[in-house]
Amino acid sequence: MNMENVKKKLAFGCMRLPMKDGRVDELQFCKMVDRFIEEGFNYFDTAHGYICGQSETAIRSCLTSRYPRESYILTDKLTDSYFNKQEDIRPFFENQLKWCGVDYFDFYLMHAQSAGNYPKFKACRAYETALELKAEGKIKHFGISFHDTAEMLEQILTDYPQIEVVQIQFNYLDYNDPAVQSRKVYEVCRRFSKPVLVMEPVKGGNLVNMPEEAKKVLEDLHGGSTASYAVRFAAGFDGMLCVLSGMSDLAQLEDNISYMKDFRPLDKTELAAVNKVVDILHSKKLIPCTACRYCVAGCPKKISIPDLFSCLNTKELTHDWNADCYYSVHTQSGGRASDCIKCGKCEEICPQHLPIRELLVSVAKKFEN
Repeated sequence: MNMENVKKKLAFGCMRLPMKDGRVDELQFCKMVDRFIEEGFNYFDTAHGYICGQSETAIRSCLTSRYPRESYILTDKLTDSYFNKQEDIRPFFENQLKWCGVDYFDFYLMHAQSAGNYPKFKACRAYETALELKAEGKIKHFGISFHDTAEMLEQILTDYPQIEVVQIQFNYLDYNDPAVQSRKVYEVCRRFSKPVLVMEPVKGGNLVNMPEEAKKVLEDLHGGSTASYAVRFAAGFDGMLCVLSGMSDLAQLEDNISYMKDFRPLDKTELAAVNKVVDILHSKKLIPCTACRYCVAGCPKKISIPDLFSCLNTKELTHDWNADCYYSVHTQSGGRASDCIKCGKCEEICPQHLPIRELLVSVAKKFEN
């Protein structure tokens, strides 16, 4: 499989699939898969942690059991929470093949690489094991997904020149962000001649559900949805293999298809509008949480951190009473912001490097006083 087999620049990210009664809505997902492939797209991305393992099995039910193997490209990942020693990795990988219903993965990535987990991957020889699996034909292309500084990426790519592709967070709000370093990380990929897979192009929905002032800047262009400008921004850079979009209903899929079927980069007028939106959003002081939910699993107080941050963002932007309602919803089954014991586990795993403990204090002040 050559990377040229990636037919178009839009990829189906299977992290936020349609849900019904706590399970993936496979009927709707099948319809989405059919439309995606019907329009000439073929790249799907998953990981075992997505929807607590349901993403992989839904892919088996809705994609791999229904289409010839050569008609789609499938990426899966090795996450550090699923192994403690080298001997754990191969059995887990074989299970991933079974869960997804395939004999090989087109791309297999070391998941969410950072200074925090890279030493574990090295100590457990995870990279070496993946390269062995590649030599056996069970992985076609080996790479990493990455959440850290440009310097850290440079170290990993120097240590393992066998890496063929890098998945990075890249969007117009993070492009010059000092914490995420999208531009600098992208430049390292280019310097090392690594094709790039883009994740979080709409920053977990924050570049769709924007303040009216920001939305109006893009709507006045009359050129598409707010999401379209974010995805096209990311896809327009040199070396971008494709852009992942986490689509959770048919409407989102159809919107993405409408402007990515025959992709064109942003023009100068559109880029100027996007830069204006960035200025507006920076002035609002939003919490730039992408709702990846990595922080939730390890929280000893079971605080649904991304949901509480979303409530605060909504409250700050719209001053809507509805945010208070949803704060109550999200704290009924989990902890309140004030329950935080400041252990810091959330901050260690946060890809956005957010000061979560400090932000939870702000959440508590807004909703609990």
